[in-house]
Amino acid sequence: MRRAIQVYMAQQKEIISTINGLIETLKDGQEGFRQAAEAVKDPQLKSLFNEYSQQRSRFATVLQTHAKALGEVKPGKTSSAAGAMHRAWINLKSALTSGDDHAILAECERGEDSAVNEYKEALENGLTSSLRDIVSRQYREVIVAHDRIKNLRDTAKKS
Repeated sequence: MRRAIQVYMAQQKEIISTINGLIETLKDGQEGFRQAAEAVKDPQLKSLFNEYSQQRSRFATVLQTHAKALGEVKPGKTSSAAGAMHRAWINLKSALTSGDDHAILAECERGEDSAVNEYKEALENGLTSSLRDIVSRQYREVIVAHDRIKNLRDTAKKS
């Protein structure tokens, strides 16, 4: 019985760690998109980046609720993935100062590459079925955002 409890606790800890990593990824994306929205000239890009920033905020809130239900006191505050994601969005700062929409799109796409990978890894980490469903839905939307940004970047490069 004691062994079963230890295994269960270890699984819970792993799930919480995975969810915390996603929360940090989402927070970084939220902030990155917010900054990108402020920097781009194109009003449609501003709107799109604001929309993605809000989407990431909603996604993080959903995952924070689930992490709390699993016993996490401060969801998204203990992830080692936070540093990696911060680095993924850090080049955005130099693109923002250039004011070049193509450069900003390229850096947003780089950040989205990291988000896609983080979600892919999370789905391989033994989540509960209800969390797996939520993460899968979010993952599909992150992929849509990634592909849209990539297409916009490619279009901006040609013009």
